[in-house]
Amino acid sequence: MKGFVFHGIGQSAWEDVPDPALKEPTDAIVRVDAVTICGTDLHILKGDVPEVRPGTVLGHEAVGEIVETGGDVWSVRPGERVLLSCISACGRCRYCRHGSYGQCRGGGGWILGHLIDGTQAEYVRVPYADLSVHPLPGTLPSSEAVLFADVFPTAYEVGVLNGRVRPGDTVAVVGAGPVGLAAIAAARLFAPERIIAVDLAPDRLEAARRIGADAVADAREAPRQLVDDLTDGLGADVAVEAVGVAESFELCTRMVRPGGHVANVGVHGGPATLHLEDLWNRNLTITTGLVDTRSTPTLLPMAAAGRLPTGHLVTHTFPLSHMAEAYDVFARAAETGALKVVLGVEQHEVAVRAA
Repeated sequence: MKGFVFHGIGQSAWEDVPDPALKEPTDAIVRVDAVTICGTDLHILKGDVPEVRPGTVLGHEAVGEIVETGGDVWSVRPGERVLLSCISACGRCRYCRHGSYGQCRGGGGWILGHLIDGTQAEYVRVPYADLSVHPLPGTLPSSEAVLFADVFPTAYEVGVLNGRVRPGDTVAVVGAGPVGLAAIAAARLFAPERIIAVDLAPDRLEAARRIGADAVADAREAPRQLVDDLTDGLGADVAVEAVGVAESFELCTRMVRPGGHVANVGVHGGPATLHLEDLWNRNLTITTGLVDTRSTPTLLPMAAAGRLPTGHLVTHTFPLSHMAEAYDVFARAAETGALKVVLGVEQHEVAVRAA
């Protein structure tokens, strides 16, 4: 089969790789029908995730069909269309028993495309399949369903729930990429008074308006002043950092009100300064987190019912074999306008619509 293989910093290729096989009775083999690229994959290629060894197939988000299961898999069977979660969960360790699947100590957590071969291939082995794949509603197109492998659970759990968004809040989302846009959509479920999106790219700010932001601000043009103007100088109740650079994190800490919440979602490849000389007396709560995907069973039916706007997030589609081209388009988002790119979806979308 073919897969997209990491060969070292800045080096990758779509090439022949061994077919996956069952290793444990809790495994499943899935034929990949739709897959997407994450900003974390770009971090891997830049060398920001040194645990990823050369020779690893990248990717941790996909929709596909079960083709084989181990003897201890009970929740899915061959022929079922499923979502592959970005997080694998053993279900037995202390963290999994508390629903903190991202911190699994039983061999799970974020392993696909990180510690083992991932989803950017024609087939993939999924460990702990009972808790790590989700049967999909037949009406949910693959190009939308794949957003619930990582993007929406991350935005919902690490951004909105960790940030404790409540009715009447002012929410500032710094970074209007895929996760930031999903955070805007998810925050709207909690009836905030207003949502303010901050980004450098005009097309992303326009996408933020379409998905539900009440106000937008260019990151270069005093976004903190806009937040102050809209809140009578109080500041945002919740600031969601969805970029992963020091400047955006520090901006979030400056624009949030005393007693507010900063929810860091972005993947940081370098240090950020925590200005405790300014923050020590402001009663702030700052959270970080790796998604657990415990919310996936809640989000999928909402998506199927049209309660979460997903159509604006997918901007480019490609055949699965055009992985290198898709990476190039995604990496040059400022030029291409890319938000989420989805590969391999064309033939399957026809089947879903026909059903």
